[in-house]
Amino acid sequence: MAAKYPLSEEELSCPVCYEIFRDPVVLLCSHSVCRTCLQQFWKTKGSQECPVCRRRSSKEYPPSNLVLKNVCEAFLESRSQRSSAGSEGVCSLHNEKLKLFCLDDQQPVCVICQTSRNHKNHNFCPIDEAVTDCKTKLQTALESLQKNLKVLEEAKRDYDQTAAHIKTQTQHTERQIKQEFEKLHQFLRDEEAVRIAALKEEEEQKSQMMRRKIEEMNEEISSLSDTIRNIEKEMKAEDIQFLQVRRSPKHPEKTSGALINVAKHLSNLKFRVWEKMQEIIQYTPVTLDPNTAHPNLHLSDDLTAVENRDQRSSVSDNPERFDKCRGVLGSEGFNSGTHCWDVQVGDRNNWTLGLIPDSVTRKGESCWDSVWGLGYIKSRDKYYTFCPGQSGLYLTPKEKLQRVRVQLDWDRGELTFTDLLTNTHLHTITHTFTERLLPLFRNVSDDPLRILPVKTSVTVEQHS
Repeated sequence: MAAKYPLSEEELSCPVCYEIFRDPVVLLCSHSVCRTCLQQFWKTKGSQECPVCRRRSSKEYPPSNLVLKNVCEAFLESRSQRSSAGSEGVCSLHNEKLKLFCLDDQQPVCVICQTSRNHKNHNFCPIDEAVTDCKTKLQTALESLQKNLKVLEEAKRDYDQTAAHIKTQTQHTERQIKQEFEKLHQFLRDEEAVRIAALKEEEEQKSQMMRRKIEEMNEEISSLSDTIRNIEKEMKAEDIQFLQVRRSPKHPEKTSGALINVAKHLSNLKFRVWEKMQEIIQYTPVTLDPNTAHPNLHLSDDLTAVENRDQRSSVSDNPERFDKCRGVLGSEGFNSGTHCWDVQVGDRNNWTLGLIPDSVTRKGESCWDSVWGLGYIKSRDKYYTFCPGQSGLYLTPKEKLQRVRVQLDWDRGELTFTDLLTNTHLHTITHTFTERLLPLFRNVSDDPLRILPVKTSVTVEQHS
């Protein structure tokens, strides 16, 4: 009777060359192919696809399937032995059935081989047990590969989602940039039109003045021409009559200010336009980073306001993003100096303003253990403070807070909160800061928290 083998020759054959596997590699789809056959297939096909299921492979050099390689080598060796013996499952040396498996040499042997010098002190097991063990090992290796494949597929889905989000971000940001520049272009076009209109108005005024002067001059010329003709006649008269004529010709006066005041229109033109541009330009000392915003938060286009929404947005689950805390961080951090920003909180349900270290993970609820801040809970109508390692304090402002100033003095280790409407000091947190801090904004309301702009001015300094 032929020896029983765990896998058939068909199962051990490459799907490309249909020969027993030689140096098999395993793809992410779990299919195995001879390394040489796979490279030739990819070269001919022009893309890295599985020859069986046509699924694309992200790895240029797939890992070797060592278990399958060992099984194939054992199968080839066994087949060679069976061929030389002239029948299946028969020892080529002793013509006995191969009933045992040498665990040291990893090959089937007969009972005579077991007692031979070549297998002295070796460990053996029945051939059926060896087949079962080999299948178990292969199944374990296969399950491990399948788990790895699942992990890789999940990671790839995350990468695909991130890539799609990057494209969406680019399109949205490009559209906003164009809109902002269109506002600037429109302002410049309007300003250009105003200034050209002023120039044309001055031209019309001075042209009218010159037309009146020319008309007056024409009248003077006509009158003077008549006078000249009369004088010429009088010069022919008698001497007594000539002496009685009195002539005092007028000399035309020069007109000052008749030319276009070019200096008024061109002097420091760019500066004057830039100075006026402040009317449409706002500056906020802190802006929000959309890559950190919880999926339920919506940011304004200018990144200065945040509101909560029930529907989650389709954003990537990147490491910088909050997934439990409904918060968003400022786009820039601070590790020195003094910084200040004002926030309109209004009648919000729940909000928090403060700072968080850049190194703190944004995932889970544990991030709250590292927050320095001031918050409000509407259900309790209470204002409270956060400070790592310390119990929070409840505050009782004289009036309901509408606008709050957050001021950080990193070097002195002070974080101060002020009621802007009453100019009242609320609370100061003292701490020795040692790392980069990021502004934190938490909002659980559909009314937005809004960072307020500061006044800007253009000044001219003259140096001696």
